[in-house]
Amino acid sequence: MTPDPLQNWYPYSWQNHPAVQQPTYPDPAALADALERLSHLPPLVTSWEVETLRAQFAEAEAGKRFVLQGGDCAESFADCRSEIIANRLKVLLQMSLVLVHGLRGPVTRVGRFAGQYAKPRSADTETRDGVTLPAYRGDIVNAPAFTLEARQPNPERLIEAHARSAMTLNFTRGLIDGGFADLHHPEYWDLDWVGHSILAVDYQKRVDAIGDSLRFMETLAGNAIHEFSRVDFFSSHEALLLAGEAAQTRQVPRKSGWYNLSTHFPWIGMRTAALDGAHVEYCRGIRNPVGVKIGPSIDIEWLLGLCRTLNPDKEPGKLVLIHRMGAAKIAEHLPRLIDAVRGAGHRVLWLCDPMHGNTQTTSTGIKTRRFDDILAEVHLSFDLHRAAGSHLGGVHLELTGEDVTECLGGARDLTEADLARAYRSQVDPRLNYEQALELALEIVSRQRRAA
Repeated sequence: MTPDPLQNWYPYSWQNHPAVQQPTYPDPAALADALERLSHLPPLVTSWEVETLRAQFAEAEAGKRFVLQGGDCAESFADCRSEIIANRLKVLLQMSLVLVHGLRGPVTRVGRFAGQYAKPRSADTETRDGVTLPAYRGDIVNAPAFTLEARQPNPERLIEAHARSAMTLNFTRGLIDGGFADLHHPEYWDLDWVGHSILAVDYQKRVDAIGDSLRFMETLAGNAIHEFSRVDFFSSHEALLLAGEAAQTRQVPRKSGWYNLSTHFPWIGMRTAALDGAHVEYCRGIRNPVGVKIGPSIDIEWLLGLCRTLNPDKEPGKLVLIHRMGAAKIAEHLPRLIDAVRGAGHRVLWLCDPMHGNTQTTSTGIKTRRFDDILAEVHLSFDLHRAAGSHLGGVHLELTGEDVTECLGGARDLTEADLARAYRSQVDPRLNYEQALELALEIVSRQRRAA
């Protein structure tokens, strides 16, 4: 591949920069073979889908729509099952239905799925009872079992991750195209809990109100409003494993530039957001919208450098800043970042990630998050953006459609004792389906009052 003469960039130019959070494969030849095969597999998404998402992000940036991004902290190969995928889709559809009705505007749905198989680690190794092995870096790299065979990075997992991502997207698209996401039939999205949840009545009122509104509009129009029979759904994942991302980065006919066709929306995590780092170098050259996680430790020079590097032409819908401050720190740090970005004239879409800044460990060593902290950070984000003359365009959540007990609190007031019942995450704690819907209802209630 030849570098772009204007940017001095090509899909592997990141190899000339410091690359952190990359696994060490024991057999370089096997890795090269797997990457070569991966580079010839069909793409998972299309360039026009990517461009559609960029256009919707531009609308959200302008305050004309809201972005709901959610899904697993880290997907596993074992969870590539029809019921898991359908339940994840159901809870995102339910949340978006509440947000559409309550915020009186369109919602863009972005799943943290079909590729969220890699996770950053705080150390390269893990030690248990005097035995040290490579850290678990997600199913795309190795397996969680604490054995040498399981923890050895295996390049064949890159091919497996592509296959699992393709199956996930294929089933999701099949459900949507088959009418599963039709707003005329929200009963398709019911999870088992809806009949007995204490939130069921509130949710059902909103379902009924939307149904009445649709029937009224269609009576006036004289026929069905087909725009409501299908919704767009987009995929996203952290662009962490750069060799795999580069192998799926392609040029397409009649369009300039390069597209990462493994996902619609890749993002850069805080641990890999160094200005001179390989991840920023890779992401600056692709046409996809790109997200960056930012936290309390980021300074103004660093933040503005990211804006200049990742969106030098200040294109709408191109750069997404995902702030993850923590409920206790957001009021201190977010306003200065908003002011700096606005003052420099950069175009960005702001999302709130209320999950990662609120992680804590229980007295028994279990990683969890409190629902009240998550909710507080979301509410503060809306308030701080409004006070700064800015606009919060969406939320970025770790959630599941399963009946897990990983985050404390919520409508059922889960306690530390409840965590032992159904704590299934291999990495970070997720909102369960009821907590996720409660969050959407609370967002709507608070914003309606503020308006």
